[in-house]
Amino acid sequence: MGVAAVVASCQWLGGAFAGSEPQSGNHHAAAVATVPGMPPVPNPENLYSEIRAGNMSPAVSDALYRVYVPNRISGDVTVIDPETLKVVGHFRVGVNPQHIVPSWDLKTLWVVNNAESRLNGSVTPINPLTGRPGRTIPVDDPYNMYFTPDGQSAIVVAEESQRLDFRDPHTMALQSSIPTPGCAGINHADFSIDGRYAIFTCEYGGGLVKIDMVNKQVLGYLTLTKDGSVKQSQASLIDPTTGFPVCAGTGMPQDIRISPDGKTFYVADMLADGVYLVDGDSFIQIGFIPTGRGAHGLYPSRDGTKLYIANRGSHRVLGPKHGLGNVSVLDFATRQIVATWKIPGGGSPDMGNVSADGRYLWLSGRFDNVVYRFDTTSGAVVEIPVGKEPHGLTVWPQPGRYSLGHTGNLR
Repeated sequence: MGVAAVVASCQWLGGAFAGSEPQSGNHHAAAVATVPGMPPVPNPENLYSEIRAGNMSPAVSDALYRVYVPNRISGDVTVIDPETLKVVGHFRVGVNPQHIVPSWDLKTLWVVNNAESRLNGSVTPINPLTGRPGRTIPVDDPYNMYFTPDGQSAIVVAEESQRLDFRDPHTMALQSSIPTPGCAGINHADFSIDGRYAIFTCEYGGGLVKIDMVNKQVLGYLTLTKDGSVKQSQASLIDPTTGFPVCAGTGMPQDIRISPDGKTFYVADMLADGVYLVDGDSFIQIGFIPTGRGAHGLYPSRDGTKLYIANRGSHRVLGPKHGLGNVSVLDFATRQIVATWKIPGGGSPDMGNVSADGRYLWLSGRFDNVVYRFDTTSGAVVEIPVGKEPHGLTVWPQPGRYSLGHTGNLR
């Protein structure tokens, strides 16, 4: 794609806003033609059908039931028994552990230690059968990690380097890389229903980048704005040094998740205090839904009907304790916020996932050095003290056939 075409894709091209997008009346969706090697999509109307409660893979049958919490400042991992709510383990890992990522084959949990501006980034494998870490492997700048839909590559998100590194999913040997020079702070991602593309958020660029997963190349950039307007000229979107486009929006997009029907991507934005709606195929912004201060983490319910939105309570990367954080519950069908779960005394809910039975949402309390367990029926919350600045925790095991990464993006 030429620079002019990519610049055009950085701009919002029009469309309806929240509540006015046409809804499909087709209840017999056609079968999805997935990329080679990707498992089939059993239900095209609900790509989350295989993460329903109790649908456990044989690969996780002997895994310990645990919550693994990476503590960024402490440089360690806290292990919680979710049945007793007690800390049952603790071990050191690399510098600045950010997320704990289930592997594509569900047999390993990877701690990504990005070291932030240093040269000693690494990943640490955890054996989910024992809950113990293995040998730490040096890896450049690993802020986050995903997996190609066919399971042949781990995708290390090299945030500071503005690059995606494709690596062997077991040894972490480098296979290839995709530079993303127009995506400052490349961060979180989700994949199309057929696995042909992924959309990554640009935390410090206020936009998104779309990646062709078949040909491994950038398809375009998109700047996000609350009113859908374009506030930059085309000239200002070109980096004069590199000649590449730069999406320089005013927001701070964080997590991103696809709708059950595979048509719409929901993008949490920490400065916009809500989620953007983006049509994935056309790569056009189609809406915005206010949620709460510092919208950050996104997690679908086990039945695929709801989206849990963690509002971290701050517009800053480093926020105060006992802040304005809460959790919004969005109904996928109506795109309405149907509940808000507050934390008594305030808090900072960040990243995590849903328990295997769907009864609880586990989230790190980023600025409060705790982990929250929300009851998904009542919203009642329990707090468990952990290390300093907990981030992308995972609950394990989880239902599903394979993992696309992050803290448990299973399908």
